Amino acid sequence: MDYLKERCKAVVYSIPESDWNKLIELIVSKEKIFIYGSGRSGLIGQLFSVRLVQIGINVYFVGDMTTPIIGKNDLTILISNTGQTTSVVQTAEIAMRIGSHVVSLTSSPSSRLAAVSDTAIVFKIKKDATDSELAPLGTIFEDTVLFFFDCMIPELMKRLNVTEEDMRKRHAIWV
Repeated sequence: MDYLKERCKAVVYSIPESDWNKLIELIVSKEKIFIYGSGRSGLIGQLFSVRLVQIGINVYFVGDMTTPIIGKNDLTILISNTGQTTSVVQTAEIAMRIGSHVVSLTSSPSSRLAAVSDTAIVFKIKKDATDSELAPLGTIFEDTVLFFFDCMIPELMKRLNVTEEDMRKRHAIWV
């Protein structure tokens, strides 16, 4: 347990504050937010989408049946550990062509995804021999991205003047 905590802590602390601030500014300034990832990265994206809905932000998860077309005044947030996942890279290319601002979260700064993004937030994960035993298949990336997103929520609440009570009113369980 300590291994994973320490590895994730090191990664999240390596993300420059300017990256945190830029993503927060983009989220509060764009008309619609689109989020996408495949597999477990997609699940992390869906968790963040739910939080943004609870804050009152107009957010969609790419691929859902009710998701509208991405527009040029929108933000597209894409998540891929390797930055090579075909569906994620294709989504970035389409969003860029339309004119959406594309932010990628990846551990690979030289990946195809980072190359086709306006902004690449790089999670500096140094491969460790123990990872395959204690944090297999991208666990450190996924856990760190979730923590990164959750750390942004209080600042978004503050910027948008949203309270926990406001969020509770948008919580699906209270409907």
